[in-house]
Amino acid sequence: MGISTIVLSMSVLVVVLGLVGSDPDPLQDYCVADTKKGTTENFYYNGVPCINPKIVDTSHFATSALSKPGKIDIVLGFNVTLATIFNLPGMNTQGVTMARIDIGPNSLVSPHSHPRASEVAILLKGSLLVGFINTSNHLFTQNLRPGDCFVFPKAMIHFLYNKDSKVQALVVSGLSSQNPGVQMASPAAFATTTAMSEEVSNKLFQINNQDVTKIRTTLGG
Repeated sequence: MGISTIVLSMSVLVVVLGLVGSDPDPLQDYCVADTKKGTTENFYYNGVPCINPKIVDTSHFATSALSKPGKIDIVLGFNVTLATIFNLPGMNTQGVTMARIDIGPNSLVSPHSHPRASEVAILLKGSLLVGFINTSNHLFTQNLRPGDCFVFPKAMIHFLYNKDSKVQALVVSGLSSQNPGVQMASPAAFATTTAMSEEVSNKLFQINNQDVTKIRTTLGG
């Protein structure tokens, strides 16, 4: 896919996310993140402190973080590369996060949600089956081809599945929050820091203790 197509796709994402942004509106032109100060001191508020506007330059608003494929995890089968305030400090307070998702053949970005953001995904390479589940447990699915877009509404559980057994898929996503958060459905149920009671898991999923142990071990719980 050509550079012009990628630039157009990114432009569409920026426009759409500008319409659905969920973070508070900034009170100034920009607030370039002071990531050193924000990570070495204990700040307990939204966003990150700004650097002095007098030392802001163009480099604070540009990054090549999404230009190269990420190393796909052997177990998970995919990799997510983010453009955040730590590699794009000019993004601070702008209410947006960008992501490059490389998905291996026959691999699944398992069901998850972003509690603070809507997501717009553009498929640039390969083919995907995507979908989300609403609060009435209705499943919306769509097969995507290069150039297709799909929106995952805020906080809805969704997935991306590369059904092709040979071709890797590439997705660029924009999320309508500086800090969208992510909660994976399976680890949330079986790999919590304090294990959920086996009795609760048994009743919830209609499985036995052996099944619970097996699933927890597989997920690292």
